Amino acid sequence: MPEDMIPVTRGTLMGFCCSPENECFNNCCRDLHQTLTPYDILRLRKNLGMKSQPFLKKYTSLHFGPKSGLPVLEFKSNPATGHACPFVTHEGCSVYNDRPVSCRMYPLARAIARSRETGRVSEFFALIEEPHCKGFCKKTDLTVEKWLEGQDVQNHNEQNDKLMTLISLKNRILPGKLEGAQADIFYLGLYDLDEFRLQIFNKKLLESIKVPDTVLEKILTDDEALLDFGISWVRFMLFGIQM
Repeated sequence: MPEDMIPVTRGTLMGFCCSPENECFNNCCRDLHQTLTPYDILRLRKNLGMKSQPFLKKYTSLHFGPKSGLPVLEFKSNPATGHACPFVTHEGCSVYNDRPVSCRMYPLARAIARSRETGRVSEFFALIEEPHCKGFCKKTDLTVEKWLEGQDVQNHNEQNDKLMTLISLKNRILPGKLEGAQADIFYLGLYDLDEFRLQIFNKKLLESIKVPDTVLEKILTDDEALLDFGISWVRFMLFGIQM
């Protein structure tokens, strides 16, 4: 673990306060190389009232994870702004209610592990104490648990954790970089949700797959349900695991 990361538990006391009064306010939103999860993108584009393709084209860039070999999206780099987040303003975050999970968690980092035998997910946390951050203060009664509750990360974590099985399968069955049609399937089902929905209902994408009418009715209008379905569809298309 890096020197600036200190292992903590949910009960650990942490003195931290981020506010406009801090001299470093907004500095953590600059010089970014910030990975965006599928759920991050879903929330951000809905906040902006944008369809998936215009959002992806305007705000994101694609690369492949060096370890996972999977398509990964991050904010498009802009040297003219010091590689700042496109949504940071002088007053703070302009999409605060739908900010990415990494922003919500900071100054915490979270890792998870799933038991193959029981399927149980275990969480591990670390406190990131970086020199540029002046938000640390004396310890108070603020615990890691309370910080997480205040940042409303539970739903984000639950949504993002659904990808773990998919990533684990890929690493076991298809090691290396995911390329060509397989990478396109992953991108379509997890990131480009509006196009995914269009292909389902207008281009017979699921013609050879039997999907209950109740599921089709839900994914027609519910983006979170569509993302869940996309994970199952990608798992089926890449690994042959029944939906």
